[in-house]
Amino acid sequence: MKSRLTPYLLALPSWLWLGIFLVVPLAAMLSVSTTTGNNIDGFVQSFAFSNYTDAIGRYSAQLGRSFLYGALATVAMLVIGYPVAYFIAFKGGNRKSMYLFLLLLPFFVSFVLRTISWGFLLADDGILFGTLKGWGLLPAGFHVLATTFAVVAGLTYNWLPFMILPIYVALERVDPRVIEAAQDLYATRVAAFRRVVLPLSLPGVFAGVLMTFVPATADPVNAQILGGTANTMIGNVIQTEYLTNLNYPSASALSFTLMAVLLVGIFIYAKALGTENVLEAAANR
Repeated sequence: MKSRLTPYLLALPSWLWLGIFLVVPLAAMLSVSTTTGNNIDGFVQSFAFSNYTDAIGRYSAQLGRSFLYGALATVAMLVIGYPVAYFIAFKGGNRKSMYLFLLLLPFFVSFVLRTISWGFLLADDGILFGTLKGWGLLPAGFHVLATTFAVVAGLTYNWLPFMILPIYVALERVDPRVIEAAQDLYATRVAAFRRVVLPLSLPGVFAGVLMTFVPATADPVNAQILGGTANTMIGNVIQTEYLTNLNYPSASALSFTLMAVLLVGIFIYAKALGTENVLEAAANR
């Protein structure tokens, strides 16, 4: 009897942790999202589901912009991160540990400080563009801050390691003899990559996209520091509604809307990629 209960007893602390710090706050936020009232008189549960339609209608532009920026940053991270992971996995040799350490080194600095540093770097009269303007290589009115490029570049920089590491782990597990066998069967390097390496690395790609798209879409820091009024993302709106306007029902409704859309997007992405086949390939290795 004890042996059958042992797995459940071992998992009990984890389930309690998730229940107290995840399920309970989510349930409380869900309840708040359908209340009416204000911060002075208090909020009353009135099951006002119109909070969702009002919030979505009022901030639909910021919501759409967030998914656009998140998607652009995720694609940029995949384009940049896959070759880096490939190089470390297959060409890193004895220096793999050093490359991975350099990849994780920025995380020893605060996320906000790293973003502020990007703000200094991309400033109109900063170290980079100010110098180029002084040399006459850029026009005086050239600027990058408060643009879509600045926000997407900041998101890409801050979340890039979360794309590289899962892909590296997947590539690291690829047996080089499989690639050699493909080349022995007269496959070109491109064909060997497309038919052997890429399919075997899909579990890493799947994990990397999930680990970057979700936080990049909801991130409020990069848009606030690197963007302008035309680059506001939904994370900035939720932060303002909660902390400044004290409009808790609207902020909660926006939070659940963002969560729901992300979950639907992840489900569609998983079905399109064929998650069962991806996970089966990962398990067989």
